[in-house]
Amino acid sequence: MSNPALLEVIALDAEDAIAARSGGADRLELVTDMAADGLTPSREVFAAVRDAVDIPVRVMLRLADGFAAGDLDELVRRARALRAEGADEFVLGFLEDGGDVDLTAVETVVAELDGCGWTFHRAIDRAADRDALRKELAESVGLDTYLTAGAVGGVDDGIDTLLAEASRRGEPGYEARLLVGGGLRLSHVPALRAAGVDGFHIGGAARREGWAGPVSAGAVAEWRVALDA
Repeated sequence: MSNPALLEVIALDAEDAIAARSGGADRLELVTDMAADGLTPSREVFAAVRDAVDIPVRVMLRLADGFAAGDLDELVRRARALRAEGADEFVLGFLEDGGDVDLTAVETVVAELDGCGWTFHRAIDRAADRDALRKELAESVGLDTYLTAGAVGGVDDGIDTLLAEASRRGEPGYEARLLVGGGLRLSHVPALRAAGVDGFHIGGAARREGWAGPVSAGAVAEWRVALDA
């Protein structure tokens, strides 16, 4: 319980970013179009967020709903544009049709990131074999975080998997930080913190009015207090 917990908040724009920072967020995940579970934002939106806050911003690299890479040339183009704008942290994750990690897509995109830190997102929760995916990606340059709920249905369904993976921290394939998100509630925090989990990711929970409204600094502050308790 002594390790400080990282609190990451999904932001859609500079207004969200400022509110999240004010509430105590340590880092942002910047996306657009939450109807598609978060896609790559524009270069202009990233620039506005970068100028608005002084905390790290991880930028989503994802073109469409689902976990197929899609147009790799376009993904590379967007990654290059965001790097040129100053983005230095990213979020990505691609699967093949059968649920195996799409190594070609991951390696192609990561090659454009110049060693920047990145998160493999909740594609892991739809992988055919979570353990195999982790081990295949173990040598990926810059991979320092897995965003996961432990199960497709969210943390309620995946809590046992999360606790088991937390207990393996440091093993091959399990060196990256476990960032828990997806149906995460404050009631989950004590068990996760007791297991050594030190990364928490919230989206809708940071918004009093759901995705129709902006991030609430007060809602984020409630999470900050709970994680610091």
